[in-house]
Amino acid sequence: MLNWVNRFNICAFLDNHHYDSDVSGPECLVGAGVEHFLSAEAGTAFSQLQKFHEQHYDWIFGHLSYDLKNESEKLYSKLPDHIGFSDLFFFIPQVVLLLSKDQLLIGVDKDHERIFAEINQTKTKQTKTNETVLNILQRFNKAEYMQSVALIKEHIHAGDCYELNFCQEFYVEEVVIEPMHTYLELSKTSPNPFSAFYKLDGRFVICASPERYLRNKGGILLSQPIKGTKARESREFDIDESERTQLLTSEKDRSENVMIVDLVRNDLSRVCEKGTVEVKELFGIYTFPHVHQMISSVTGKLRKNTTVEEILRATFPMGSMTGAPKKKVLELIEQFEKTKRGIFSGSIGYMTPEGDFDFNVVIRSVMYNQQSGYLSFQTGSAITFYSDPEEEYNECLLKAAAIKKVLTKVNTF
Repeated sequence: MLNWVNRFNICAFLDNHHYDSDVSGPECLVGAGVEHFLSAEAGTAFSQLQKFHEQHYDWIFGHLSYDLKNESEKLYSKLPDHIGFSDLFFFIPQVVLLLSKDQLLIGVDKDHERIFAEINQTKTKQTKTNETVLNILQRFNKAEYMQSVALIKEHIHAGDCYELNFCQEFYVEEVVIEPMHTYLELSKTSPNPFSAFYKLDGRFVICASPERYLRNKGGILLSQPIKGTKARESREFDIDESERTQLLTSEKDRSENVMIVDLVRNDLSRVCEKGTVEVKELFGIYTFPHVHQMISSVTGKLRKNTTVEEILRATFPMGSMTGAPKKKVLELIEQFEKTKRGIFSGSIGYMTPEGDFDFNVVIRSVMYNQQSGYLSFQTGSAITFYSDPEEEYNECLLKAAAIKKVLTKVNTF
């Protein structure tokens, strides 16, 4: 399917990687090709999306950039952007593919059998490859990063904020990679439930995200913020369970998590019926290939006639990637970080013809501009009163480990 989809200039390949739960999305959902599209920058982007949605009650795929904060919170950005995704892009595909355990549904006007045959006959691209050791650079050296964390803590001590998600960029310039091969390698190394291969006219997001931003299913909103990370040092059962327990009982991680849960509860209460917003799970410990994560689940029942525009304005950008209070930390993030986040810590997802939707958080992801050869990935950590700058720096490196492993020797074509 992925090989077949890759022939299109625009596509979204959303992969669950067999993570089964009561709130899992489809095993694999694909939008390929374009019938209609909307591209917009912050200012009127949410209202344009609302109009686009009302005009086309159909399958809609696309992304929300972090810099839509400039619309939802009336801010601005002056930091450089080397990848170049628009702030918002959504498209109605020519073909929708919905894969479950035992069937493939093909949504297209005609030629279902032809497409099914093409998918089955499509072979993996076989070409000679050259292994190139990439020179991965960082926007911050360790001393600069630790100094920035110390300054952020001064703002926390002064009462300006109480948690801030601080990110740093890793990048490579003038590199040629095969994005689909890189996605497959990242999926082998780090298969996560909100993964995506997202292609938009020569710009790519190669995503291995474990986090859901927001789902609407039948008028019930679900947000699942992640705060709290512990490396998996061993696959031995006793050691693995000990690491899970350490994360569960960590006062620092629990305080970070509950702060963001409170922020999400507040965001959802702006669009949900009074008394319906509740924490379904607090401090859940979930295990992924390289890390254990602390994930909480917050739900709420939408007020009648609430629009997609109203929901996104109330909840975006997601609290797990900002901190609290949201507007102040968005201002401070602009002050301390060195590049625009762009689509990083934004969201990729889909909307159904019935008006339901599901969006991930774009983390653990490689962004790549094929024309310029610029490759980027970012990682961050939550800075609080109790943060140790060196530990926060090491957490960023931990989160970057899976991507670095894939990119240490990348196949160039």
